Amino acid sequence: MAFQQGLSGLNASSRALDVTSNNIANASTVGFKGASTHFADVYAASLSGSGASQVGIGTSAAAIVQQYTQGNITTTSNSMDVAINGSGFYRLTQDGAVTYSRNGQFHVDSNGFIVNDSQDNLTGYMADASGKITPTTPTALQISTASIPPKVTGSTSDGVTAGLQLDSTESVKTWVNPATATTAPDTNSYNYSTALTIYDTLGNPHTLTMYFVKLDPVANPPATAGNSVWDVRYQVDGTNQSAHGIPPTRLEFDTNGKIVSPTTATPTNVSVNLNAVMTANGQTNSATSPLAFTINFGECTQYGSDFSVDKLTQDGYASGNLSGLSIGPDGVVQGNYSNGQTKNMAQIVLANFINPNGLMAIGNNAWIETAASGQPMVGTPDTGTLGVLQSGAVEESNVDLTGELVAMIVQQRNYQANAQSIKTQDQIMQTLVNIR
Repeated sequence: MAFQQGLSGLNASSRALDVTSNNIANASTVGFKGASTHFADVYAASLSGSGASQVGIGTSAAAIVQQYTQGNITTTSNSMDVAINGSGFYRLTQDGAVTYSRNGQFHVDSNGFIVNDSQDNLTGYMADASGKITPTTPTALQISTASIPPKVTGSTSDGVTAGLQLDSTESVKTWVNPATATTAPDTNSYNYSTALTIYDTLGNPHTLTMYFVKLDPVANPPATAGNSVWDVRYQVDGTNQSAHGIPPTRLEFDTNGKIVSPTTATPTNVSVNLNAVMTANGQTNSATSPLAFTINFGECTQYGSDFSVDKLTQDGYASGNLSGLSIGPDGVVQGNYSNGQTKNMAQIVLANFINPNGLMAIGNNAWIETAASGQPMVGTPDTGTLGVLQSGAVEESNVDLTGELVAMIVQQRNYQANAQSIKTQDQIMQTLVNIR
């Protein structure tokens, strides 16, 4: 009788409709991976059966297989939304249990941990105090909201770098100490000036002003005859530094406009008497004094063109508050601070499996490993078989809604056809019952 075949067809078609309906229901679920139903025919076991006499007893839904194809990536306005472009899963923990997900909708909770909507902790590698990230055992990522401490100018070998173009056609000037000039400063006593902010050990800003004075090569002979000479005079917060032991810096240019002294290899040492500066301005400051740093003039030139400031940098900064986070393609989480600085805080890790179809879905866009999936291979994004990350974006469901609607129609027809076979078998049995 064909009841068993028809009934198995109803069950299999119903199971396939369940899978299709679940795909359709999750067409808008971020990170969702659609599934397909695999069917297998069923035969009764028989020791004496042969291929010519065997009749199948129906079908079965042999497996429900998830499709781990890439979903479309859509941008969002949340920098903590992260999409995986390529293979891999986010590694999440909660109360010691490890789960895996493709849903990158994260946020920072009240304790600074990066979590998803289910309060699972995103894991990775934490950076040390200097921002260095060393791969170890992945841990829950926790963001520190502490302010970044200030950095004094001159704390590294960079100090101050001044790259300027000085006009070779400028006339000679005679420097006048601004403290004794009729105007402060006397604009007729220098050719150019430029300024930048430097920082003391407490992060207090100070204005360093540099005045460039073209000298008479006869009265101030250069080391090499024919070269041009300039003096650089300094003020800090309007206080003339020559009165505090800082001599002017002598710049010498050759006949091709290249600087020959001081060179990049021999930067100028500057030592600012902060106590004198603050006293002159009616202030007090407990920062370290003197404020010592180097100024590198090795990138300066003297050509027959207008004055320009091509480079003016320094290596200090004030303290800053955390103003935002950014995540790079390699998974590095950087803190952005109000003083314009950035600092590496952590790095997200991804995990991949030899057989992702062996993972067990547990809901909430999460899977857990099983013996069939194999152990996770954990690493940083864009290494090995792992994909890259895109911040401010999410990976949409990979469900093809049009295809699923067509599949639903097909399974509906299959269900109706199997129901019809049962109806036909019932009619045949009824005919036999009515034989007299």
